[in-house]
Amino acid sequence: MAYYELIRTVGRAKRGRFHTVHGTIETPVFMNVGTIGAIKGAVSTMDLKEIGTQVELSNTYHLHVRPGDEVVRKMGGLHKFMVWDRPILTDSGGFQVFSLSGLRKIEEEGVTFQSHIDGHRIFMGPEESMRIQSNLASTIAMAFDECPSSVAERSYVEQSVARTTRWLYRCRDEMERLNALPDTINREQLLFGINQGAIFEDIRIEHAKRISELDLPGYAVGGLAVGETHEQMYHILEETVPYLPQNKPTYLMGVGTPANILESVERGVDFFDCVYPSRNGRHGHVYTNHGKINILNAKYELDDRPIEEGCGCPACRHYSRAYIRHLFKAKEMLGMRLCVLHNLYYYNHLMQEIRDALDEGRFAEYKKMRLEGFEEGRILHPTER
Repeated sequence: MAYYELIRTVGRAKRGRFHTVHGTIETPVFMNVGTIGAIKGAVSTMDLKEIGTQVELSNTYHLHVRPGDEVVRKMGGLHKFMVWDRPILTDSGGFQVFSLSGLRKIEEEGVTFQSHIDGHRIFMGPEESMRIQSNLASTIAMAFDECPSSVAERSYVEQSVARTTRWLYRCRDEMERLNALPDTINREQLLFGINQGAIFEDIRIEHAKRISELDLPGYAVGGLAVGETHEQMYHILEETVPYLPQNKPTYLMGVGTPANILESVERGVDFFDCVYPSRNGRHGHVYTNHGKINILNAKYELDDRPIEEGCGCPACRHYSRAYIRHLFKAKEMLGMRLCVLHNLYYYNHLMQEIRDALDEGRFAEYKKMRLEGFEEGRILHPTER
């Protein structure tokens, strides 16, 4: 039986432990994004273990389109298919579906849209999303929701959120049915509900209250980092998170930068995911304690230092900036792979430092030090406080 253990609070910040059928997740946690069952950049699941990954995130829509969730089911589920025995969270596909604004039609039953690969028509609603995620057999399944634009009219957002609430009840009922079937791969699959409401705090709060009544294993805040300012995002979190259950994990979807993470942890968020570290790494942009650098810059041509002095990632333990720059210039995939590994290690290690700071009662000091380092263009290491 899964349960969330709230170990400590520092203000609104939470230090938790989420026990699941696929292992325990120490929170706050950053989930490494492997949309189609793999981290872009030639990173294997063995690599993920080496760099301290706790949770891998994959996407329902993308895996439904290719290779097909029935294929994954026949292969024993996503854990067995990608050779990963730790927790997996699957996004419901809602965000991807609604990003296809010119290719989809929303109705009460669900959404009809065109595949981005070959254009064939697909229908997905709450039940379909739950069935696909059950076939994938992830640890945590996300509810199927609509993600309205941050600049949508209030009347549209109200209608959208009401529909998302109705869809959540249907997701819950279908997951309960699927988990009761004898041939379901993961009969302990967990459902997280998603709070929506664009940047209307009263809609957000009312929705948080409503979905909290379902007493689900966890809750997410969706529809942020989609065009609003950082200040607006932080304000919505300040107003909304207190109305979500403190004794359940809180997941901020699609966020974000190291500064976003620190600010959001302070506001009570446990789970994060973002494509930034892998996407930036594939373009030679790497995170260091002295700020983010572009490894392709000419000044690194003869730089024999690692990306980050003292970093324990596979790239920094063995290779120089000059060599990695050469790999990019020569269009060798190894350069991309090393930078992605470094960035994911950086994020995972950042979360470990945050957890340590919470455990030791010095999170406020740690956050201040980190943010000051970002502002100065130099991210200080804790030993330099």
